[in-house]
Amino acid sequence: MAKTVEEDKQQKAFGWAATDPSGTLSPFYFSRRENGDEDVTLKILYCGVCHSDLHILKNDWGFTSYPIVPGHEIVGVATKVGKNVTKFKVGDRVGVGVLVGSCKTCECCQQDLENYCPRLIFTYNSHNPDGTKNYGGYSDMIVVDQRYVLLFPDNLPLDAGAPLLCAGITVYSPMKYYGMTEAGKHLGVAGLGGLGHVAVKIAKAFGLKVTVISSSAQKESEAIDRLGADSFLVSSDPAKIKSAIGSMDYIIDTVSAAHPLLPLLSLLKVNGKLVTLGLPNKPLELPVFPLVSGRKLVGGSDFGGMKETQEMLEFCAKHNIAADIELIRIDEINTAMERLAKSDVRYRFVIDVANSLSQ
Repeated sequence: MAKTVEEDKQQKAFGWAATDPSGTLSPFYFSRRENGDEDVTLKILYCGVCHSDLHILKNDWGFTSYPIVPGHEIVGVATKVGKNVTKFKVGDRVGVGVLVGSCKTCECCQQDLENYCPRLIFTYNSHNPDGTKNYGGYSDMIVVDQRYVLLFPDNLPLDAGAPLLCAGITVYSPMKYYGMTEAGKHLGVAGLGGLGHVAVKIAKAFGLKVTVISSSAQKESEAIDRLGADSFLVSSDPAKIKSAIGSMDYIIDTVSAAHPLLPLLSLLKVNGKLVTLGLPNKPLELPVFPLVSGRKLVGGSDFGGMKETQEMLEFCAKHNIAADIELIRIDEINTAMERLAKSDVRYRFVIDVANSLSQ
């Protein structure tokens, strides 16, 4: 039977997918488009496991489209480039983060803020304008428009560098936008997980004094001795919190579970800034009195645009910053998701795709 034109424009791909809200992943065959004139094809070598992957797998946010192949911290090597591709060549070390498309014409896209484009296309759990579905990096290959591909610096390890494509840019972007880069200023990092541990490293590279704020007293040694934080606060210890009132210029809040904001606001100096990055599935209560009485600011931030993400990768390469990872095989992914739900990872799972994904 002859192939249709559309079938001729597709190529076979293989990965692991979930087909229902149980979130259980299993081998899955699907199709990618052929490499177009503006496209780069990647052979995927590694893919980070983000906490948002777990939320999407379980349909925690209510908009999962099954079947779903997660993964948006993708690194590999370019195997094909289209005739109009100017920034990449075959053999380059490349990455793909949270987005694979945008309108390219709106104000946000014109300002290199593609991540805020109203027609943003996510790497997975999304559809292209032609109706085709996007699948993520728990797979053997991916085809992406060159605008949304990143060049990995030579001295940045691909496995430990993969989480920078989400966790790294998600903490770097607010630091730059909200002015959290002045050496000697005091930054609090709430939550010491995938985002938090990278935030500590990047903040120290900017010359900030860093205090980790965590609900787990057991993480103090890791925060200070392993990651280089200057001090540590147990968020559930009222005496410790009281002793630090009014001591911080900024706080980056990476906590993804529902939690009170008042203790964090109390730690800020006058004119202090609290920026929330976590995405709890329940609204947080925002007390107004401490904002007014201290001229404090509460803001938010998403991941960054392509230009800023490339800048972040180069900054991390310059300062030898990468994620602390546990490298896993693809057939260990369901156990890894169970551990991730319990925050039992130090600090990011990364799938060794090339050495463990076999059909």
